Amino acid sequence: MNTNIAPTKSNLMKIKDELAFSRTGYDLLDQKRSILVSELLTLVDQAVDYQNRVEKALSEADEALEDAIMHMGRLKVANLAGAVNISSSITLSSRKVMGVSLPRVSTEFAGSGPFFSPEGTSMLSEVAVTRYREALALMGQMAELKISIMRLAREVRKTIRKVNSLEKLVIPDREATVRYLSSRIEEAERESMIQMKSVKNRMERNGR
Repeated sequence: MNTNIAPTKSNLMKIKDELAFSRTGYDLLDQKRSILVSELLTLVDQAVDYQNRVEKALSEADEALEDAIMHMGRLKVANLAGAVNISSSITLSSRKVMGVSLPRVSTEFAGSGPFFSPEGTSMLSEVAVTRYREALALMGQMAELKISIMRLAREVRKTIRKVNSLEKLVIPDREATVRYLSSRIEEAERESMIQMKSVKNRMERNGR
């Protein structure tokens, strides 16, 4: 509570306006917090799912590579790797949630099999290439989710601090100041009325 403010009606109106503004800000920030938390929880659920999918895709890709090595030998598989001609590109864009910029990651590949002559090779090598490509695409989506989660979590923390500040400090302080000024103004008005009555009574007595 600020007791250094002069107890005038203009100051009282000013503090009341500040209080109304603070309450409006609190309501808006509280809504923002709810929306951000809801979006954050949704992305966390998606990230858990994608984490499992990435781990499974990498495991299947590793298994396909090991199977290819078992059938053709490590040296031949290593030599065949040079025949794989796949170019990749990552396109970044963004979307906004309550003013927070979240990334969009799109992974694209150019080049499709077969990359090897069927003679003396196994289709397991093609399977391994396909599996790794699928895993890389999933990893791009996983990166998108993780960065989005970090940005949303940071914004949620900032919003919570602002909401708590308004709820626990700013609004109670303004309310207490309004009560203080109102009390002082009412007290001053009562004293003024008493003085006016006293003057009136004195004038009436002197006029008799």
